[in-house]
Amino acid sequence: MSKLPKLFDPMLIVGTETSDDAAVYRVTDEIAIIQTVDFFTPIVDDPYTFGQIAAANALSDVYAMGGDPKIALNIAAFPNCLDSCILEEILAGGADKVIEAGAVLAGGHTIQDEEPKYGLCVTGFVNPDNLWKNNGAEAGDVLILTKPLGSGIISTAVKGGLASETEAFYAIKVMTTLNKYARDIAKEYRIHSCTDITGFGLGGHALEMAEGSDRTLVIESEKIPVMTGAREYAQMGLIPAGTYRNREYTEGKVESHIQGDWLEDLIYDPQTSGGLLLAVHQDDGKELLRRLAALELPSTVIGKVTEKQQKTLVLK
Repeated sequence: MSKLPKLFDPMLIVGTETSDDAAVYRVTDEIAIIQTVDFFTPIVDDPYTFGQIAAANALSDVYAMGGDPKIALNIAAFPNCLDSCILEEILAGGADKVIEAGAVLAGGHTIQDEEPKYGLCVTGFVNPDNLWKNNGAEAGDVLILTKPLGSGIISTAVKGGLASETEAFYAIKVMTTLNKYARDIAKEYRIHSCTDITGFGLGGHALEMAEGSDRTLVIESEKIPVMTGAREYAQMGLIPAGTYRNREYTEGKVESHIQGDWLEDLIYDPQTSGGLLLAVHQDDGKELLRRLAALELPSTVIGKVTEKQQKTLVLK
């Protein structure tokens, strides 16, 4: 990516500089367009559920910027050896999540491929004055995470035939829940920075926020909400390969005081349709957390932002 040409446009508010969740382009003083795309291979067997998860994951990038999704396009790959009704179910799951988000599904593109893949290209709107970015965290902010971690570990346990129906059901509930609801509450408070927790895991996305903000994020690992069963499976070594890549990505930039490999593995566990990581003004944190408690998924203060230290991410 570093070899690609650097293009400049004064109306481009957010590009590739800070690895933010989506691109943002100013149209007027009051309207900016948020543009994102995301798709992946199935992580559950049920095609309708897979469509829901993939769509919620793609829509999340718009919510992480503080915006509202408006238009979505399907992007899919599908093998000709499978019944087309499976693709119909995948698209139906995605469509239902787009409708729930209040957006319009306006078409898309499908190609033939050996393995199914599905996701969305999403366009959203936001007032530039209310835009959230991943590089605005301020010293003194509290860090709030709006969903529990562990979807990568639970998915690995499901593939291994070890996860219970209850554990799998809860993971699906987390992944299919739109970040719209947490965003709707959080936008009433002073949010200095935001990102959603997806493929790079909490560790990777927190590091991007810290580096972009020129601050240090201090995460109190024992306060991190964890999906049912994730601790036990992590201790058994059921860790997705992406966990190790995420750890390598942060190498040399993290100061870790964590006792126990399973908890550090959880921090680097790649998430699908994970929660929002919010850097909130310290005076707003308690009230925001109280409001978020009304949602069905646990939101928790997991740390704070400090002035830049020797390492940009500290795990306690």
